[in-house]
Amino acid sequence: MATFRQYETKKGKRWLFKHYIGTNKETGKRQSILRRGFATKKEANLALSRLLLEIEQGGLKKNKHYKYHEVATMWLEQYKNTVKESTYAKTLFYFEKHILPVFGNLYINNITASTCQKAINKWHKNGYSMFRLWYRYTSKVFAYAMTLDITDKNPTIKVTIPKRLDTVQDDDYSNFYNKDELQHFFKCLETDKRPMPLTLFRLLAFSGMRKGEALALTWQDINFKNGTVRINKTLSKGINDKIIVQTPKTKTSIRTLSLDQQTMTILKTWRKTQKERYFMQGINTLTPQQLVFSNKENTFLESRSTVYLMDRISNKYNLKRITTHGLRHTHCSLLFESGASLQDVKERLGHSDIQTTMNIYTHVTEKAKEDTADKFAKYVNF
Repeated sequence: MATFRQYETKKGKRWLFKHYIGTNKETGKRQSILRRGFATKKEANLALSRLLLEIEQGGLKKNKHYKYHEVATMWLEQYKNTVKESTYAKTLFYFEKHILPVFGNLYINNITASTCQKAINKWHKNGYSMFRLWYRYTSKVFAYAMTLDITDKNPTIKVTIPKRLDTVQDDDYSNFYNKDELQHFFKCLETDKRPMPLTLFRLLAFSGMRKGEALALTWQDINFKNGTVRINKTLSKGINDKIIVQTPKTKTSIRTLSLDQQTMTILKTWRKTQKERYFMQGINTLTPQQLVFSNKENTFLESRSTVYLMDRISNKYNLKRITTHGLRHTHCSLLFESGASLQDVKERLGHSDIQTTMNIYTHVTEKAKEDTADKFAKYVNF
């Protein structure tokens, strides 16, 4: 006889049922089937009816053999409804390029902890910084298979996770300009006389916003009267590398930033230049949704175009090479050097976790200690 019960989840109330199907001939123990996740008791009853029919027509077919890629496809189908399109696109890429080549054609019931351990060891040995994330996605498919009664084990829980190399994080936080390097960078941009790159990189370095946030900006996000910029969207890559606009990375990423007068002046100059350039092409840039930064066709700039612009100026003037994201680290580092508090920096950069801000703060304070030693050595002059 079946029993039904309602229970609480993060998404609301759900129903489950448990049904006794007899005694195991080998162990002598009672056997029951548990199914959960139904929105209503009626849905649970229908599922029970199908289960009883299946048993009556030849026994419960829970031992059907599934390959890993079949279960992964089912999991991805329900996963895409729980995340942003850009997150789903990245996850799909990870499966296609890294996870499925290892596990895809293996029967999920035959995959052992040893196979999983070898896979994560190889990812780690090859220097992939995302190996932990790939491991978690691999594990989620096994967990999903268990909820469907396709398998009764998750071999990934027996895996030992390799230790992440600290050098990856250290290299990341050396990706910035100090005060003198930043000043020289902008002198080179001014000499280069290309207003769009000057405006874009000035905004990134003096606001600390993410590249995707800057590329999604429209002129209505800029308040020239108050000297502020409103960040409420970001440019991302969706399925098949399609450019999409979506909400920022986290809730704390939605923010209004104050800008210095010089940056506002540069933005005003760029708006006038943009208007004149596109007017010659028959394009009206005075609409509310006009992008602050756009390509020749007045559509979204490709993310990689900023890489080209950064490389071009670095090569032409023999500058220290940093990434576009390095301008965000530059802003963060110089904020700390100017005396800003941890909380102020966290809010300005839109960090959801203060630990992220703390990591940069630690790097800056260590650099300050090194500078102190150099100053002392130069002062005593031996």
